[in-house]
Amino acid sequence: MNLNFLFDSGLLGLEYAMLALGVYITFRILNIPDLTVDGSFTFGLSVSAVFSAAGHPFLGLLMALLAGAVAGCVTGLLQTRWGIHPILAGILTMSGLYTINITVMGSPNISLINSNKFFTFLESALTKDGARYLTVGIIVLLCVGLLALFFKTSLGLCIRATGNNEAMVRASSINPNFTKMVALALSNGLVALSGGVLAQCQGYADINSGSGMIVIGLASVIIGEVFFGRRSILLCLISAVVGSVVYRIIIALALQLDLFDANALKLISAVIVAITLAVPAFKTRFSNWKTRREAGRRA
Repeated sequence: MNLNFLFDSGLLGLEYAMLALGVYITFRILNIPDLTVDGSFTFGLSVSAVFSAAGHPFLGLLMALLAGAVAGCVTGLLQTRWGIHPILAGILTMSGLYTINITVMGSPNISLINSNKFFTFLESALTKDGARYLTVGIIVLLCVGLLALFFKTSLGLCIRATGNNEAMVRASSINPNFTKMVALALSNGLVALSGGVLAQCQGYADINSGSGMIVIGLASVIIGEVFFGRRSILLCLISAVVGSVVYRIIIALALQLDLFDANALKLISAVIVAITLAVPAFKTRFSNWKTRREAGRRA
């Protein structure tokens, strides 16, 4: 394993870190399985690519963030106002975004090879990869810092309380529908920002880039929790970022060692998530079996 391998994998992990942060908000804080992610990721990717191709890379990132937030609001409205099940609401929004994404790009893909990117201004002082690493790292740090501060505010605490006990929040005269809307908008805004960053870093945007993003996000969150557990909100956010980087290193290492074919990436990711999510159930069953065994011995 050489340094370039770790460098490239770490950079790709940072580019997907905002995706992991967004998935963490809905999956762990809000306790809602939001399938909007696949569509909002591509939405941010396509919006960022269009603005970057027009010569406005920084505006592209901002508009990608806002576009994802709007997509999250649509899912929130379907859930809270129309009473649609969270999973179905996410699927509906994701399906509708496919047409919107093609309309935004005007074609199934866009090339950004000769366009300015958000890190271009640093290429005169650093290498291209160095400029990408620095700028993406700054974006990730800002996201983690701002999220940590936000979830300590009254609104952030209300969102966390909604995920823990919605009935208690409602009894406290707090509108849980509003907190869900804010959380979904924030989550999908971060996911779309990740797509926007990825589009400019890789130099192109494709309509199918968002396929399987929810699995990648879940894998990153769960792998991060292996290292840090589930403690303070700051550590949880950091663990999501670390999980994203570690996930990319694991996948790249497996490909480099020819452990499996590149076409099996999504299958391997799904297996990792399924096994990790099943661990608590296995622990409970093992604990119950151990208890029954000890009770049998005493009898």
